[in-house]
Amino acid sequence: MNMFGLEVPVKNLPVLDQTFMPLSAFVRAFDKSAANGKEIAVAVERNGGCVAVRRFRIHGTPEMQQADRVYVERTVKMLLWATGGFHVMICGDEAMGQYIADTYCKGGAREFDVDFMAGVYEQPFVVESLPLDKCPAERSNPKAVGRHLEGCRIGFDAGGSDRKVSAVIDGVPVYSEEVVWYPKENTDPQYHYDGILAAFKSAAAHMPRVDAIGISSAGVYIDNKAMVASLFVKVPADKKELTKSIYIRACEEMGAPYEVANDGDVSALAGAMSLEDNRVLGMAMGTSEAVGYVDKDGCIPGWLTELAFAPVDLQEEAMVDEWSGDKGCGVKYFSQDSVIKLAPKAGITFEDGLAPAQKLKVVQAEVEAGNERVLDIYSSIGVYLGHQLAYYAEYYDMKHVLLLGRVMSGKGGDIIIAEAQRVLNEEYPDVAAGVILHLPDEKIRRVGQSVAAASLPAIG
Repeated sequence: MNMFGLEVPVKNLPVLDQTFMPLSAFVRAFDKSAANGKEIAVAVERNGGCVAVRRFRIHGTPEMQQADRVYVERTVKMLLWATGGFHVMICGDEAMGQYIADTYCKGGAREFDVDFMAGVYEQPFVVESLPLDKCPAERSNPKAVGRHLEGCRIGFDAGGSDRKVSAVIDGVPVYSEEVVWYPKENTDPQYHYDGILAAFKSAAAHMPRVDAIGISSAGVYIDNKAMVASLFVKVPADKKELTKSIYIRACEEMGAPYEVANDGDVSALAGAMSLEDNRVLGMAMGTSEAVGYVDKDGCIPGWLTELAFAPVDLQEEAMVDEWSGDKGCGVKYFSQDSVIKLAPKAGITFEDGLAPAQKLKVVQAEVEAGNERVLDIYSSIGVYLGHQLAYYAEYYDMKHVLLLGRVMSGKGGDIIIAEAQRVLNEEYPDVAAGVILHLPDEKIRRVGQSVAAASLPAIG
């Protein structure tokens, strides 16, 4: 396969997407081709002075300029959505630095990324060119959270369609409830606050006291503040301060220590607790692609890990993400969107007016009915996943990959994991040798999201 003037060997392509260009394969071929080229570095600074750095070589020739630009721009994109950041430094190539600055700016192709990161970190987004010897050192500040099971704790999991809460005493849930709510449709932050507080009080009524509150919620959280969260998508901008502090205020009303974490990180933590091991990447394929990570020391590294926006596919015809305006990103490969995208190629048509979740159920019903052709949807997603896990392994030191979410349920999930493992074995044996793919077993379900959330805060 030829990608931007570079011959890239790819053995496995999705049966329903034969023009798929896996970024993982391109990166490996590029690194080999440019091994004697020009050394540069990309550094991305985030909150607290933390910096993520990638050092590599580019060809540095006019003939390979397009390949060089694609490689560097996709590296910047991955770093931003994996680790987060507001200050990008291109070190060692001023012309490449200018290209990235022209791409990541107001009016540029990656304007969405610029605005998003500036909002998360409340800092202007900047791209800077530096000499290679001025590249900053890598700096991180991982946070040891979770696995605290002593005492009387509340575990709260805020979803887009229902909220779950548990009362947990010494690691054992003594009460749990799920309540349907409509956070994405409400403009008044008081609606959200009242729902959160009602859940806390419901759990508290089943314990003699409340020693700590742990919260799992979709979105980006820094110092327990909701910087960006889809739950509050309809709340007007002039009320953002109320949603930013919403969990802090509710916990303080309860008078207990608290900790708020991204739901993907809490899923990874639940997996680490149940597996009794670390280096866990948790990946949920549902409405979107939600990912979390627990490092080798059992810490949450403080990264964004919003991989729904991370790059996957380099083909020109790749599906465009409606929110970011970029093509070939994770949400279109590892969520219900991927199933819906591939369904027509497997002969599935949908009635007008069906919501995405309803379309997924149509496909799942066809699987249960024995429609063999529909299985190609899941085998194709498995091929996507095998390639992409090899790319994630470049950024995440992972031993376990826990695969969750509605897309992974039933026979389809078994096919996805089998195909992903096959692609890893055949094309990325170095990754396959060190990574174990898991579906949630009974032990993982027993730990659960709410218990993992409840374990987030330390007491005393």
